[in-house]
Amino acid sequence: MMKTYKVLSAVLEYPSEELIEALPELEAALEEEHLVRGENLERLRSLLAALAAEDLMTLQERYVDLFDRVRSVSLHLFEHVHGESRDRGQAMIDLRQQYERHGYTATSCELPDYLPAFLEFLSRLGDDAARELLSETTHVLESIGARLARRGSLYAAAFEALLAITGGAIPADLVRDEDIRKEDDPATLDAQWQAEPAFGPTPSCGGARAPAVSVVKFHKGVAA
Repeated sequence: MMKTYKVLSAVLEYPSEELIEALPELEAALEEEHLVRGENLERLRSLLAALAAEDLMTLQERYVDLFDRVRSVSLHLFEHVHGESRDRGQAMIDLRQQYERHGYTATSCELPDYLPAFLEFLSRLGDDAARELLSETTHVLESIGARLARRGSLYAAAFEALLAITGGAIPADLVRDEDIRKEDDPATLDAQWQAEPAFGPTPSCGGARAPAVSVVKFHKGVAA
């Protein structure tokens, strides 16, 4: 198992007591595997330290305020490719079928394009196969990572690490302060959430957040 992908999957999940308790083990796994090195590893350490130092309820509130409120940093990858168009529905079907062809079945109620789910799957592959699939998400990771970095979020470290694994980096000029101010404008947020999303957790999930498994090739597109 590729431990680094597993660690990054856990870090990007909704904060929980289990996550906080496992932080020393997660840091040890990063250092043991050496898939992330140098400054990228140090920034990941800073993220883990920040998670360990903060009150859990505060972490959860900040997580929801960031990843659930701001669609431009959504952790659902197809959100950035297809938006809420009909194409996303077919992409979800194709994605689930790819899981099955690889012998894996999603065990949670998260959507299959959820980034921690994708990373969970990569952790089960060999190094070359994982890097190849990860590279298919580069344009999405750059977009999310650049916005998180511009917001000063320590979560940007996870995206810097993922991009570094495939030889990339967060583009410095991809997002401006003006873009962030516009995204945070109440009128913009209201317009984004005016319509009900076409996809969401199944009612029986009760809002639970749990890791799934996923894999797909992502192609650059324009969200509706």
